[in-house]
Amino acid sequence: MKLSRLLYILGLLAVLSGCASSTPRMADVRAFAAESPKLNAYHELTERYRSTYQREQPFLAPAADASERSLDARRQQACDDFVKLHDGLQIYMQTMGKLAGDGQYDLEDGIKNLGTGIKAWPDSGLEDRHVNAYAGLARLLSRAITRPLQERAVNDVMREGQQPVQEILDAMRTLLRLYDKTSENEARTVLGMLETEIPYLDPQRDRLLLALARSRQQEKQTEYRLVGLRYTLARKNLDMIEQQHRALVAQIPQQP
Repeated sequence: MKLSRLLYILGLLAVLSGCASSTPRMADVRAFAAESPKLNAYHELTERYRSTYQREQPFLAPAADASERSLDARRQQACDDFVKLHDGLQIYMQTMGKLAGDGQYDLEDGIKNLGTGIKAWPDSGLEDRHVNAYAGLARLLSRAITRPLQERAVNDVMREGQQPVQEILDAMRTLLRLYDKTSENEARTVLGMLETEIPYLDPQRDRLLLALARSRQQEKQTEYRLVGLRYTLARKNLDMIEQQHRALVAQIPQQP
């Protein structure tokens, strides 16, 4: 009798704990978390920005090479922080999904890594307010991971995360503009060099070199066109995530 009663109580608790995750709102939160892979476009473009100098270097004049090499050293350091913005927002989204009943996410190691923090890079547009937002989100997530899987926990965390999430999205959009501008400058350097040098090749003496140069020119033109589309997609993904987050926050019941 005691065993059967214990099993009944455990079963009842399981049903009650699952009620929150079965509500329409929690389904929306899990759907929001499922969109987190769309942040990877930002991550990929950050890594492309990081490797700008490696692509430009063969096309740079000696004087420009020294300047770009100096910029590259600073860029490498900054990109470590730029990537953490992606990590923080992605872990936040997945934490919301986990609190809403989606058990697929293993977040503890990721949340620990957020604690290392970032610093401002004013020349890039990453300001102190973004740094503070990231730190606040990291602290919030370190507490959220221990919360029970229920709708109230989702609402509390999302309410507190509203402002830092907004700031981080703002930082990521600002950085995408930087990446886009840098890519345009790179295209001018690379394509400009090819356009300048190709006419000087002798069609008879330099046939092979001319064919290779023209092929490289076409490849680069296609590359920069596709990268431009990638920037557009990444910005749209951030806008979509912001809209979904705003909608979920707006649905939070008013506190008594």
